[in-house]
Amino acid sequence: MITIYHHSRCTVSREALTLLDQLCARENLLLEILDYHQLLLTAPILSDLQKKLGLPMREMIRYHDPKYIRLKLSKADDAGLFQAIVKHPRLLQRPIVIYQNRAIIAYPAELIEPWFYQSRTQ
Repeated sequence: MITIYHHSRCTVSREALTLLDQLCARENLLLEILDYHQLLLTAPILSDLQKKLGLPMREMIRYHDPKYIRLKLSKADDAGLFQAIVKHPRLLQRPIVIYQNRAIIAYPAELIEPWFYQSRTQ
């Protein structure tokens, strides 16, 4: 199964979903679509995402989002960014794709296929 943290109003997220639909059909995999704007993004979920991504919080946040600017997060440490994303899930970079125990921020969406096939061999 492949999971995507998706936002339907995001162009890149929609492109990623299209690519994943095709990939899952080709590879006979199930696709789980999670709209993180409709889900409760808890601290344990975000922590698990960070572990699977292997990234610092700074690379997981949408720093061009007006909320990021209003909250003055440019000076925040990882713990502050973590709490900001839990409180304001729209700050989470998107889309995020998970396969097995690895994840990628699929921005641009074309990163998905090479990442997927590399993940399969590891």
